[in-house]
Amino acid sequence: MTSLKQMFSTQTRRMASLSPWIYRINAGSCNGCDVECATTALIPRYDVERLGCQYCGSPRHADIVLITGPLTARVKDSVLRVYDEVPEPKVTVAVGVCPISGGIFRDSYAVLAPLSKYLPVDVNIPGCAPRPQAIIEGIAQAIAIWRERL
Repeated sequence: MTSLKQMFSTQTRRMASLSPWIYRINAGSCNGCDVECATTALIPRYDVERLGCQYCGSPRHADIVLITGPLTARVKDSVLRVYDEVPEPKVTVAVGVCPISGGIFRDSYAVLAPLSKYLPVDVNIPGCAPRPQAIIEGIAQAIAIWRERL
């Protein structure tokens, strides 16, 4: 006979595998990618919830982390601290060309791009700013990676 605790943990794992939560970190972006990420959350045509996930307000509840911006020197420590608060297994998605290569800011003294020097990046979504369809596709890839890691 299975205990109540075992049943609860099995059910919790099964339900959690169906509904990953997304948290977004701004690493010094111009907000172009942030607007497009908001589009995937607010407009029914590009609704990320149809993939079975939703945005959350705390990194401690997140499964997938979207990072926008080129990672500036000023926010590097804060970004790394918040990223460390996300529990394992986590999937990191670089949204836009800035976290991937630094974009138009790459030669700036204040930019530490690419993000992959400091954090493991699982999915890259290129574009300046990426289209909502590309963000949805990147999140779908992140969900698949996350489910493999469970």
